[in-house]
Amino acid sequence: MLIELHAHTPHPDFLDKHPHWGPSYVTTGDGDIQLKIGKWKLSLGIPERKAALAAGNAEPLEATLAKRRDPANRIAQMDAMGQDVQVISLPAHYSMYWAEPEFSVPYASHVNDTLAAYCEPYPDRLFFWAHAPVHQPEAAVKEVDRAVRQLGAKGLSMGGANFGGLEFHDEALYPLWAKLCDLDVPIFVHGFNQSVTWGDQAEREKFEVTSICGMIYDETCCFWNLICGGVLDKFPDLKIYITHGGGFIPYQLGRMDMTNRVLGDTLNKKPLRDYLPQFYFDPLVHSLPMRRALIEDIGVDRLLYGSNFGGSDGIREDITEGLGLSQADRDKIRSGNALKLLRFDKLGRADASQFKSLQTAI
Repeated sequence: MLIELHAHTPHPDFLDKHPHWGPSYVTTGDGDIQLKIGKWKLSLGIPERKAALAAGNAEPLEATLAKRRDPANRIAQMDAMGQDVQVISLPAHYSMYWAEPEFSVPYASHVNDTLAAYCEPYPDRLFFWAHAPVHQPEAAVKEVDRAVRQLGAKGLSMGGANFGGLEFHDEALYPLWAKLCDLDVPIFVHGFNQSVTWGDQAEREKFEVTSICGMIYDETCCFWNLICGGVLDKFPDLKIYITHGGGFIPYQLGRMDMTNRVLGDTLNKKPLRDYLPQFYFDPLVHSLPMRRALIEDIGVDRLLYGSNFGGSDGIREDITEGLGLSQADRDKIRSGNALKLLRFDKLGRADASQFKSLQTAI
């Protein structure tokens, strides 16, 4: 069984909800598609569309968006890649953690309702991560509770840093962490382009540096702030899944561990590595040697299957192939760890019996 946890859906019903922020899709002069949020634009650069443009047979934007509204197309893609289950999420760039609450609070509810409706026709195959206006913690608590209890969300999707100026260690977010612990659901951490928040300056950014470098920096900040801020001592049941191979975390663990021990203002009560059981990562790094290093340093029990399904830098082959793992360890990454973390036998809309037998076998 294969459970994909890092899979975005740029559903057209998320679009054009705000006169300035959008988000919107626009086409360029050569027919490529750009995502536009405020003054910021991102060329999606999807290889399949690039090839179609070169061949002169790319479909219109309206046809592409219509396909994204129909979950049957997603199921067909999953079947082609051998994926049994997906937990889908709003693309991180749509997160609106900086927008005015008059927009961002109802927008979060709209996103969750849309995701729930999208998943409903395939209750044993499609699930979703909730969205919340994290920069408005009181409203975020209410929306997460509604999304999980009423709609079946499997956890909370959020960025790695800068929620309207709040960071993971800020006490203003403690009620949200308490709610997630109470619901016993994890956080899905995915960085977002900080340049979106720059206003007119967003147009001046070159080479998508806040996407290529900044997103994994944000994800690393999440880990560092949670530990150094003492958050995990106060919330020992909080569980966090960090995408993109864990940002820089697995590759700089030694440096962070040593530095954490000598800094004068850290609040954590245990050595940094002792908090690793609260974290999960995916092996979404783009070379086999780096995936092997991730497994050696982090271990298979802390890894989840996430390939950035549908993304321009998504890995389109099985990311557990070629790693020299036993079948039992491969199964942990492909499904076993997710089955336990997301409690498919207790939450959501799927037939519990389908997953109980799998959990027993893992």
